[in-house]
Amino acid sequence: MKNYLICACMALMSLSAAFAQQSARPASTSQDAGTKQPGKSSTAAKKSDASKQSDSVSSDDQKKLADLLESKIRDMWAAFKNKNKRAYGDFLTDDFMAVEEDGQGERTKTVVLREVGESVIYDFHAQLFRVDPVASGAQLVTYENVIQFPPGSASRFEKIFISEIWVKRNGEWKSWRYQATRVK
Repeated sequence: MKNYLICACMALMSLSAAFAQQSARPASTSQDAGTKQPGKSSTAAKKSDASKQSDSVSSDDQKKLADLLESKIRDMWAAFKNKNKRAYGDFLTDDFMAVEEDGQGERTKTVVLREVGESVIYDFHAQLFRVDPVASGAQLVTYENVIQFPPGSASRFEKIFISEIWVKRNGEWKSWRYQATRVK
């Protein structure tokens, strides 16, 4: 059931990002809408149109963007670990929403920033990053993070899988949505 909810949340986040992008674009022509093109099936035409929208950057540019977002995420976790609310907040959009692994439901940017001061993270190891374009100006970043708590804590380590949607606003990449799942 938990995996179903996570998948449903991720699908909704992806759809909302795509919907926001779709509504920002002018009405498409019949060719843009995926009508049959000579020598291509309508499915191939739709895939071609979708790839033009989401793959509008070269593979080199996508690699550079993936490296940038990975670096931002590592810096964001360092700010959280160091209880630096201002630095952490700079990585988030004003309409940021998070669903964390504790089952407490959605959190706004304001709530998350309050939690930064209560952090008991001793160290972290973010790894296995994957960055996929979901729309123009929006990237889905998935990764694993192993969090270490201080010596003497009831639990010393916690492994979580994380999905974030990063959006480019006013020329800056910021985290817009965050979903974490605890794993063993």
